Amino acid sequence: MISTKTKQTLKAVGAATAVALAMTSGAMADGHGKVKVGLITTLTGGGAALGVDIRDGFLLGVQQAGNDGIEVVVEDDQRKPDIAVQLADKMIQSENVDILTGIVWSNLALAVAPAATAQGKFYISPNAGPAQLAGKGCHKNYFNVAWQNDGPHEAAGAHAKELGFKKPFILAPNYPAGKDALTGFKRMYGGELAGELYTKLGQTDYAAELAQIRAADADGIFFFLPGGMGISFLKQYSDSGIELPVVGPAFSFDQTILGAVGEAAMGIHNTAQWSPDLDNAASKAFVESFKAEYGRIPSIYAQQAFDTANLIASAAAKADVKDMDAFRAALLEADFASTRGDFKFAPNHHPIQDFYVREVIKDGDVYTNKIIGVALEDRQDVYGVDCKM
Repeated sequence: MISTKTKQTLKAVGAATAVALAMTSGAMADGHGKVKVGLITTLTGGGAALGVDIRDGFLLGVQQAGNDGIEVVVEDDQRKPDIAVQLADKMIQSENVDILTGIVWSNLALAVAPAATAQGKFYISPNAGPAQLAGKGCHKNYFNVAWQNDGPHEAAGAHAKELGFKKPFILAPNYPAGKDALTGFKRMYGGELAGELYTKLGQTDYAAELAQIRAADADGIFFFLPGGMGISFLKQYSDSGIELPVVGPAFSFDQTILGAVGEAAMGIHNTAQWSPDLDNAASKAFVESFKAEYGRIPSIYAQQAFDTANLIASAAAKADVKDMDAFRAALLEADFASTRGDFKFAPNHHPIQDFYVREVIKDGDVYTNKIIGVALEDRQDVYGVDCKM
């Protein structure tokens, strides 16, 4: 178990405070050195719930991997790119980390990941997957364990087409992941739009956007608004009197926000590479252990971070992180039991995976999701053709 004292300390961690954890439940493979991981994520302010789940999922994964040679240093980026870069530089130059991970937001990932790989470190993403890092900006020391940003939105576009949408209204925040979201949706939907909007990152008042939706000749809505943005939009949409079917990615209907949204999310279809009810042994064990450790159902953010920790542990069991070629090869093998079931990397170090359609349900007093179908099978991102490693 992760001690209560440790969990409380981590919940209070700030931008200027690092917490180093040596997880001591097993032994490193003979002859392999220790691995020091710098986990930079959002633990305060807007979007903190996402970062907390990434942190908690990652630490649980390290604990369960049975590897006493992995040390984790945790820092709070406050969702600010300049602070994230400062923290990354400190971790690399002062903390001497071997691997960086943890970032939620694509604009922060675009600032940190290239800087980390340029300094000879691995960056392994448990969430953000901007198009730039999957294509021309790919790097041999950059891996993404979650998805390339477009993927969940491509799945939503395919599902909207299957549902018979003819003129949806689509919107997302104006930052790299938001642009990838609408690009991905349009790629697989392929039809006419009633309207397309980019909102301000962190926005909480959507009266103007709802007025535009009301005035448009739309027959459905697709939106990507993660964290608190999604909570605000869904509540305001529910109160608006607009009655159009809604499709979105999991980020707007995930475990981190469903409790706050409540009935306004019921029955909505959303797309993800994972769901708490996914039927495989690794996923079931993860869900039960996460609930036992933290007292809540894990989100996709926790699931992605848990897989990231297990990927790192699997590589550390095969190679010394100081031998970067050997460690990179071990990462690429992805020799671990993923909560997704089958897991493999494409040549650009992004996953090839299925995307599911989920429906928001109520299980007792808890809002959650259940899988109702498959939107895309063995989906590989389109940017890999531009990746030259």
